[in-house]
Amino acid sequence: MKKSRLTQLIFFVLICGLVLSLAIIPFDHKTQAFHTEAELEYFRKHEMTSALPPIPDTYFQPSSICSGCHTYDFNEYAYVDSEGNDVNLHDDWRSSMMANSAKDPFWRAKVSHEVLVNPAHKEDIETACTKCHAPLGHYNALFEGKAHYTMDDLLADTIGLDGISCTACHQMSAEGIGQTFNGNITYDTLGNIYGPFENVFAPPMQAFFGATPQFGAHINDAGLCASCHTLIVETLDLDGNPTGNSYVEQATYHEWVNSKYEVEHVTCQECHLPRIEDEIVIATGYSFLQGKSPFGLHELAGANTMMLKLMRDNREVLDIDATAEHFDSTLAATYRMLQQKSLDIQFEMEKVDEDTAFFHLTLTNKAGHKFPSGYPSRRAFVEFVVTYESGDTLFHSGKMDDEYALSDLDPEYEPHYDVVTEEHQVQVYELVNGDIEGNFSTVLERGYSALKDNRLVPQGFKRSHYTYDTVKIVGNAATDLNFGAETTDGSDGSDRIEYRVHLDGYVGNVDVVARIYYQSLPPRWMAEMFSASTPQIAFFKDMYDAADRSPVLVGESILEDVMVEGSFSSSIATVKDDNRFEIFPNPTLDGKINVRHVQGENIGTLSILSADGRLLQTRNNLGPSEVILLPAVPGVYYLEMNSGKEKIVKSVVRK
Repeated sequence: MKKSRLTQLIFFVLICGLVLSLAIIPFDHKTQAFHTEAELEYFRKHEMTSALPPIPDTYFQPSSICSGCHTYDFNEYAYVDSEGNDVNLHDDWRSSMMANSAKDPFWRAKVSHEVLVNPAHKEDIETACTKCHAPLGHYNALFEGKAHYTMDDLLADTIGLDGISCTACHQMSAEGIGQTFNGNITYDTLGNIYGPFENVFAPPMQAFFGATPQFGAHINDAGLCASCHTLIVETLDLDGNPTGNSYVEQATYHEWVNSKYEVEHVTCQECHLPRIEDEIVIATGYSFLQGKSPFGLHELAGANTMMLKLMRDNREVLDIDATAEHFDSTLAATYRMLQQKSLDIQFEMEKVDEDTAFFHLTLTNKAGHKFPSGYPSRRAFVEFVVTYESGDTLFHSGKMDDEYALSDLDPEYEPHYDVVTEEHQVQVYELVNGDIEGNFSTVLERGYSALKDNRLVPQGFKRSHYTYDTVKIVGNAATDLNFGAETTDGSDGSDRIEYRVHLDGYVGNVDVVARIYYQSLPPRWMAEMFSASTPQIAFFKDMYDAADRSPVLVGESILEDVMVEGSFSSSIATVKDDNRFEIFPNPTLDGKINVRHVQGENIGTLSILSADGRLLQTRNNLGPSEVILLPAVPGVYYLEMNSGKEKIVKSVVRK
C-alpha cells in the first residue's frame, strides 16, 4: 500500500505506455451531457483525467486517483450505456452530498454550534462528527495512533476533505457488516478494494496505488450504510454533564430493517445507486475490456435539494471542483427520488353534513425507510386549500410566509392530527428532539427523548419488531388508528387525515387541493443555531439567506368543481326556504330579483350576502314587495330577510 512516490510514478508511466500501445476503437456515442465544452477542451489539451498522484503513507487514496480510470472516456468506449449516455462513476459522484460531506457549510456550522454549547467536549464532538463526514482522514489518523481528529485536522488534510469518496465505501470490510453504528466502520487495511463484480482486471489498480480489486458481496449489502446511518448519541444535561441516557439522532438503517424491503432484499443501493442492465465497461483506456452488468449508477441521490443548490451556487468559496452542470444532474436525480419514489397520494370527498364538508387524504410511504428520514431537521407537511368558484379562499391549512415558514404553528412544535378542523392545524411529519426538561432543542448532545415522531413509516413496519426501540412512533400518531395501521404483514405505510371544512352556508362548486412539501432546513429548526455566533455559522448564514429555500413539492392531488351545499347557522333562529316569500326570477340574467311577502307583510330588513357569507349590502324598512339588484359578478348569493325575531334565508343565482 505504501510504495514510494518514485515507484508509483514508474508504474504509472509503464501503464500509460501500455494503454497508448493498445488499439483504441472509437464509438459514435453522445458526449457527456454535463461536461461543459470548456472543461472538455481542458481535458483534451492536457490529455489527462486524473490530476493528482497517490498520497504516500496513508491507508486510503483520494478520488482523484480513482478518477484516472473511472471518469469520462474520451474514446467513448467505457462508461457508455446502450443509448450513448456517459454514466461514469466519478462525475456522478462528485456533485453528490456524499462527495462534499466534509465541505458542507451547514455541517461545519452545526458542529461549531454544538462545540459552542459544550466547549469542554470540543475534541470529542469534532472527532465523532468527522467519523462520517470525513471518514478517510478520520480513520487514517486513528490508524496512525491519534486519539482525536478535529476540524482543524480536517482543514489541513487533503484526504479528509475528499469527503465520502471511493475508498470510504469500497474499502469497507465484510466483517461486522450491519452491526456497527455511530460512524464506527471496519476497514480493510490490507490493500483490498471491494466491488460488485467477479473476474476483475487488477493490474492498473495494483500498479497505480498497490491495491488489489476483488469481488465483495457485501458491497451490495444494506449493512454497508448502517455505520453512518444509525447514530445514537450519548446525551448531556443543560450544564454539559452526562445524563447516562442515549438518544437516537437518526436510524435510517434500522427503519429499513423494520420494513418489507429488508424481507424482500431490496437494499439501500437499489434506490440510491439505481441499477441498469446495460453492459458497461468500467475502466477507461482499455479497449479489450468487456462490459459488466448490472451496473449501479453512482447518483447517490437523497432528498436535500436545498443544500445541493446552495453548494452549486457557492462552488468557488467552498472549494468544490464539481461544475454547475454536475450539480444540475444530481439535482435532477434528487427531484426524481422525491417526486416519483417517495409517496402515493389518494384524495376524496366523503360527504357534506350539517354545513361541513368531509375530505379524506391518504399518504402512503414508498421509501424503504421513514419519510422523511435521516437528519432531524428534515420535515414534510401538507398544504390543504379549498377555494370558491370565484377563486376566493374558504379554507387554508399549511400557509407559508415569504421565508417559507409555516404560519400559526404551536409555539414549539405542531402535534400530529388525525382530524383537521381549523386552518392553524397543519399536518407536519417530523422528528422533534427534546432536552432533559422536555423542551424542544436542536442541540444534538442535549437530545434526551423524542417529543414527536410521526414520520411516515415504511411498508411492512411493525411495532413488535426488535428494532422498534430505535424507530418508535411518538406522540399523537402512536394512538392514531389511521397512522401506520398494521396487519399480520406489518404496516401499509400510510396515514389517513380527515379534513372537516365548515361551509358557512355556501352552496356551489369548490376546488380542493392537497399538496405535500419537503423541507430539509426549515426556518424554525434553524433559528436556534442562527441565534448563536461563530465564524462558521455566520459564513453559512450568508449563503442560507441568499439561497433558494423554497420547499420541494413532492406531490399534489386536486378535486375540481366539487358541489357542496352548506346551511347557515346564527344566534337568531334561521328558517331556510320559507314559503312566505316569493323570489323571482331565479336564476336571473340581469341581476334584478323581485322579492314579495306572500301574506302582504313588510319585508323589513334585507341583506345580500356572498357565497362565503360576507355581508355585501343591506336595505332597511322595506315594504311587502321590492326589486333588488344583485352584484354584477355572476355567482351564488343569499338574501337574508330579518324581522328581528328570526331570519329567513333564500339562495339566488346570477348568471
